[in-house]
Order: sequence, then structure tokens, then C-alpha cells
Amino acid sequence: MESDFILFDKMAIIGVGLIGGSLALKLKELKMVNTVIGFGRTEQNLIDAKKIGAIDEYYTDFSHLKDVDIVIVATPVSSIVHIAKQVAQFCRKDTIITDVGSVKEDIVQELERQHINFVGGHPIAGTENSGAKAAFSSLFVNRRCVLTPTKRTDQAALTQLKLMWESVGAKVIMMEPSLHDKIFAAISHLPHVIAYSLMKCADSMDDIDKNIMSYSAGGFLDFTRIASSDPEMWRDICIMNKSNIIEMIRRFEEELGEIKKAINASDGHRLYEDFYTSQQARDNLLELNKNE
Repeated sequence: MESDFILFDKMAIIGVGLIGGSLALKLKELKMVNTVIGFGRTEQNLIDAKKIGAIDEYYTDFSHLKDVDIVIVATPVSSIVHIAKQVAQFCRKDTIITDVGSVKEDIVQELERQHINFVGGHPIAGTENSGAKAAFSSLFVNRRCVLTPTKRTDQAALTQLKLMWESVGAKVIMMEPSLHDKIFAAISHLPHVIAYSLMKCADSMDDIDKNIMSYSAGGFLDFTRIASSDPEMWRDICIMNKSNIIEMIRRFEEELGEIKKAINASDGHRLYEDFYTSQQARDNLLELNKNE
């Protein structure tokens, strides 16, 4: 289905991977953008992005940003502030600069201090795969996208971004940057830390059996799927959202400690109650997602 209007004449994507590439593919499919320019560190990835139709041209020099209407910064979170500051030197004052990172508070605060026309964004979508080749146009359908405006956010820019994300199929939620970081430390960042830790733990158990990983079945594979995610990205997220993630790890350690005590005491009643409560919470989550 095509849109009946152009939202942006020219869009730039810094870091054309899964998120940026998928966004560009859908907007081009809808004909809501005329030209998409890609920027990135690896030329081969940019070549791949052009081959799949996500971008029309690519450069390494930000001077080519002078005529763009919107810049999507889709790089590791630790580089977003630096890149946005560089980008702003070449763009028009009214050019919208936004990101897709899963940490928001420090980024939003710093870029607003620089009086940059920035709106924080975080599409809650993705897979364990990365790079332009992993992009697909339906990635954001029936997914949430969080925008984190503040009192200083340009309302026209916010309106355009909301329309952009809704057009590619996402449900847009407005949230304060600090609340965003607390919530996603719990429901996204902590699970990734646990998956990486569990994978490392199991892989190091060669004192039990050198072929221990060969015995893993569906449950282990499902649980550790996100440990295939980009280590650079998750390293940066952990550092950028350090205090919130540490607090979530502390809470998890408390819960795990209580289960450990119950197992040690052969307290079947306590174990059943804990597991049943968790089962119900999981079933409620599935029902909630099914109804949306």
C-alpha cells in the first residue's frame, strides 16, 4: 500500500543496520520519502543496503547532509551524542535529528543543552541479527515505539516523527527519558545481561563434560537467543544505563537468592508458589500481547 503524501523529501540514516534499514525499506515502500542517503563505517554494509533498496546513495562525508529533512542516528548508543553534534553542524536548523537507541536520558539531556533539534526515539523491535542484510520492511508492524519528548522538544518535529513511526506500523508511546531508562533496564537490558551470563556459564562447564553444549535443547536455545545480539551494542547500553541496570541486577539477585534458599531447604511449597506466580505473570503477558 502506498501513502498519498511525501513525509520527507530527503532522509539520512547514520548506521544502516537492521533498524535503520527496515525503517527505510518501509518508508520507501509506502513512497513517503523520495531519497534515502546512508552513512556508515563499513562500505560493504552500505553497498548491501543499496542492493536491497534501503538507500539510494551513500557517503562518508557529513557535508552531504545539508539538504536533508531528517537524520536517523542508528548507531551504538555511546556514539549517538557525538554523531548528532557532528551532524548538526551540516544540517539546516529545522532538520529533525532523532535516534533509535535503547538508552535515552543522558542522550536527550546533552543534545538539548547543545540546542539541537533532537527528539529521542526507541522502536521496540529487532532480532538477534544485525547489518543491512537483516533488514525487512515489516519489522515495526504491531510493535511499540517510544518517543521521549521534553518541554524543549519542537512540537512540529514530534508530530512528524509520530506520524512516521505510525505509518510503518508501530504504536507510538510518549514517555519521559528517565522513566524510559528505568523500564527498559528491567524488561530489556537485564534479560540480555542474564542471557549473556547464562551462555558464558554453560560454555565454561567443560569440567562436567567437554561436549555439554551438544545436549542443549529448545528451552536453552530459546532462553539464550538474545545472547546472539551485537556485543558492541549491548556493551554500550550497559555502560550508558549503568545505574538502572545495576539496580535491576540487584533485584534479580535477591529473587534468585530466595529460590536458592528454597531449593537448599527442600521447601517445595515455596518453590511451587514462586514458580506458579511467575507462570501466571508470563501467561498474562502473552494474553496482553495477543489482545493488542
